[in-house]
Amino acid sequence: MNAHELRPAFHFTAAEGWINDPLGVTWKDGQYHLFYQYVPGRTTWASNCHWGHATSPDMVAWTEQGVAVAPGDGDDGVWSGSIVTDAGGAATMFYTSVAEPDLGIGTVRTATPDDASWNSWTKGGKLMTAPELGVVAYRDPFVFRDGGQWRMFVGAGLEGGTAAAVSYSSPDLKQWTLDGIAAQRSGAEMEPVWTGTMWECPQLFEIDGSHVLVTSIWEDDVLHYVAYGVGSYSDGTFTARSWGQLSYGKSYYAPSFFRDKDGVPALIFWVRGVISPDGQWASALSVPHTLTLDGDTLVATAHADLANYTQAARVEQLGGGAYETVLDGGADLRCTVAAGTVICFGSPDGQLAALRHNGAGLEVTAPGNADFNGVFLPVAEGTDVRVLIDAGVLEISGQQGIMAVPLPITAAAVTLTVTGPQELSLAMVGSVETPQDDHAKAQPALTGR
Repeated sequence: MNAHELRPAFHFTAAEGWINDPLGVTWKDGQYHLFYQYVPGRTTWASNCHWGHATSPDMVAWTEQGVAVAPGDGDDGVWSGSIVTDAGGAATMFYTSVAEPDLGIGTVRTATPDDASWNSWTKGGKLMTAPELGVVAYRDPFVFRDGGQWRMFVGAGLEGGTAAAVSYSSPDLKQWTLDGIAAQRSGAEMEPVWTGTMWECPQLFEIDGSHVLVTSIWEDDVLHYVAYGVGSYSDGTFTARSWGQLSYGKSYYAPSFFRDKDGVPALIFWVRGVISPDGQWASALSVPHTLTLDGDTLVATAHADLANYTQAARVEQLGGGAYETVLDGGADLRCTVAAGTVICFGSPDGQLAALRHNGAGLEVTAPGNADFNGVFLPVAEGTDVRVLIDAGVLEISGQQGIMAVPLPITAAAVTLTVTGPQELSLAMVGSVETPQDDHAKAQPALTGR
């Protein structure tokens, strides 16, 4: 789909190596700072994670800045966490320090930036590890302002198969008090959604007067999907009135919450399964998604910044409700679906993916990928589905959930065919250039026609 370079154009990938969880997205001094779990020199995960760093004026065109924090100084791995900035503009990173061999129980540690670039950070002290509350897994600190103090949630698994978040409070980001369990849910509860036996990356935020807890669902080293609770928060405790599933399929995981430059709540996800065809890099990050509530349903929508690079495109009507076009680069497809709608993506080597509406939702199949063989995404008849198309990845979103689908990366143009009852519009993603120098790698230009 991108004939100039075989990698996604508007999804962040590292120049080389493995990436996973996005972290600490912050708008500062006219640009966004993005951090992410990074393992240089290999295309599979390893415990010696670093924090990589990239910057962007708009969350579409990213420039890679290198490693911000690396293992060493008492850390075998620098795992996930968050960044906060106090009223005076001073930033503090809170991350999970892990030590071999017991990687399941982390220690919360801090770091502070060496200068305004945020390209390098100096490690501080270790703050706390798992409390005596029956905690058997512990990592991923999320720090946020809570009235006149600071609050920290740490993801946990409790004895007996219960997923939880542990709560701490602080007046100054330095001295912390354990306040107990902020929220928990048994892994035996299956309805309306199963939420696992350990919560990774639990994050709390407010939308329109309701509080939302977003978390990644984990059990026995298997990564599942992203779920959320909607309810109320007070004094370090979150009480859910409803639970829901945000992501479907085995690609989206470990989203990072942030507010954009206008204060709009947003998430950016790790996209699993996107792999360089030449073995140089692995995994991508999603486009940022803004968040709204429809009742107690959390709705994620691709961020408006993407529209700065799109232009309307034409599709050829083949007759009988069938349309076709050839995509040289990225595209943004919006389609009102009904039972019988079929959206197919193909290359000269065969079909890449098919989305078929069965009356209740989309059945998504990517031939050759056992994880995507008729995977279900709820999309009600008569509602809109949006598909972002890029080299190596589709991102699919609707009012009831979202899904990412990793695809083989091909240099050939991709054919898009839509058949059955539908109304559609297509925008091609145009080009953008980002600066690069000897120490920073710019994301490939977005291409389209």
